[in-house]
Amino acid sequence: MTQHDTNDLGQPIGLPVSGDFPRPTPPYSPMVGRYCSVVPLDVNRHAPGLFRAFAKDTDGRNWTYLPYGPFAGEPEFEDWARANCMGADPMFHTVLDGDDIPLGMASYLRIEPAAGAIEVGHIHFSPLLQRKPQSTEVMYLMMRRVFDELGYRRYEWKCDALNGPSRSAAERLGFTFEGVFRQATHYKGRNRDTAWYSIIDTEWPRIRDAFEAWLLPENFDASGQQRKPLMARAKG
Repeated sequence: MTQHDTNDLGQPIGLPVSGDFPRPTPPYSPMVGRYCSVVPLDVNRHAPGLFRAFAKDTDGRNWTYLPYGPFAGEPEFEDWARANCMGADPMFHTVLDGDDIPLGMASYLRIEPAAGAIEVGHIHFSPLLQRKPQSTEVMYLMMRRVFDELGYRRYEWKCDALNGPSRSAAERLGFTFEGVFRQATHYKGRNRDTAWYSIIDTEWPRIRDAFEAWLLPENFDASGQQRKPLMARAKG
């Protein structure tokens, strides 16, 4: 049941909302963590390394649920990035390791400062990034900016309803499933039913604590394997 107030007529109404609107738009500045950094995508500096990282996905399965790719070669990828990744919405970012080597990308999109809502998407993590602490830290850094720095009220994750790995990732990261929008769009000549997930500002402190505990060095053994899973922490 949605929390609510009651007006003088006895009708349920939404709770008061505090703060000034519109909220700030995300800045073009790096987000630096313990294991990686997330920086605005620079085609000249990052596209060649991103293409090499994505090429390690030799069967192309990481492109299946994206509306673009795979690309025939580095020039084609660079042309696509230059045409599609330089705008303010979507706002593309590159994930860099400690040696500034590109490992993947993600973006903010559907940025709505007037509503205090924003979506994360275009998530493409190369095999160099998948199942590594950096991949979780990327999501933490992007959420921390949205909630702690910018004061947004809602953070969204949407994906093809058939994309099982993406749906599992959303749940692991603390998102709440909100439903499936049938025939929401189409891409690559096929239908897409879209699964919607969200985190809201009142949930963020608990989820933030779970991320920060999970990311501590002592949560990993000598081989880099986690000792305690994030999902258990986030929902505990």
